[in-house]
Amino acid sequence: MAKNINLPYGCSFLSVKIESESNLTIFDKKRHDNQILSTPEVSNIIKRYFNDQMSDYKNISAIQVAITVNDKTRPVPNDQLLLPLLQVLNGFRIPEKSIKIFIASGTHTPMRKEEYYLILPKSVYKNFQVLPHNCDDLTNLSYLGVTSRNTSVFVNKKFYESDLKIVIGDIEPHHFAGFSGGVKSAAIGLGGRTTINQNHTLLVNQNSIVGNFYTNPLRQDIEEIGKMIGIDYAINAILDEDKNILRVFCGEPSSVMEQGIVFSKNLNSTPIKDPFDLVIASAGGFPKDINFYQAQKALTHASLFCKKGGMVILVAECIEGIGSEKYLQFMNGMTSHTQVSENFSKTGFQVGPHKAFQVAKISSKVNFKLFSSIPADLLTKLLILPISDLQTELTNCIADLPEDARIAVIPYATARIPEFLED
Repeated sequence: MAKNINLPYGCSFLSVKIESESNLTIFDKKRHDNQILSTPEVSNIIKRYFNDQMSDYKNISAIQVAITVNDKTRPVPNDQLLLPLLQVLNGFRIPEKSIKIFIASGTHTPMRKEEYYLILPKSVYKNFQVLPHNCDDLTNLSYLGVTSRNTSVFVNKKFYESDLKIVIGDIEPHHFAGFSGGVKSAAIGLGGRTTINQNHTLLVNQNSIVGNFYTNPLRQDIEEIGKMIGIDYAINAILDEDKNILRVFCGEPSSVMEQGIVFSKNLNSTPIKDPFDLVIASAGGFPKDINFYQAQKALTHASLFCKKGGMVILVAECIEGIGSEKYLQFMNGMTSHTQVSENFSKTGFQVGPHKAFQVAKISSKVNFKLFSSIPADLLTKLLILPISDLQTELTNCIADLPEDARIAVIPYATARIPEFLED
């Protein structure tokens, strides 16, 4: 009996057939007992918390407020999280001109005005000042000093100089920062390129892995940066695969992370006994697969489910291509993943080329292929094996496996962490 599988791909799905069912495990949408929060419920949670907090401020109508939101590569429901906060601020008579919305771009290309509708309600970008961060705009960066891990901290000047700093985002597993969320939206999202490069050098540490927060040097460096910036509050949501809000946490950023990590681990950890011979994975559709720069996170997670020397087939549309010109430039003339790792070590850490290093790390453990809209010759340049016909590739790959081979399908790999069970 063949099994029909739907894999998220961009804003739609791809349907494929898997001929082998006997050793097939499908890790579909996570089953949980958590109630999806309605928009009014989310609004009430945020309003109750901030109405209480704002009442403690003196002369509150005169303060300057800075709020970060994530860019189009993150599926954060800003309409549900930002609007209630703005309503609270309006209730305390803080003028719209005193509130700035910062788009936390990190090293991504700053969003254009005509793209704001992708992440913000029209009422926000029409009535409030929206500022897309540019990590290379040195005139708008403040230098705050050096962290204990030798990261030079540069941050968006206008955000830093504001009286009240609030970050909005989501908490989910992150392939080298442990978890997203908390101060990361500002510490990295509004950081200078030097800061981001230096922080990300810590990803080579063995503890800079998905699901690890407290002993993760890269993440703890981010926490230190956040304290230097002086971020007051965080509003973080936890979402299911359909982008529904399951929980909202408001408060001091470290407290929000402490609560959110527990919930996220329980939600996203996937118990398995042994790794699989073949892992068929999707990044989870748009915007998780907006480009390969983002989809690589799903490749990392999928590889954790795969046995050493096994195969991962990743499905990711990548409608915006690779997503990093620096990554492409670094790969010029590379003929092997070993060469990539050696050159990365020699040239020093850079964001962009670090993706090449991460892909090379994955290649040392598993084999992988990609089905996407990226031209085959471009993927070949990146030492990634392209798939032209997904169904044919799956059929042939499964036919070549031993009879007792185990196959996993992970339609939302970015949100999955394997938890290996002990005998």
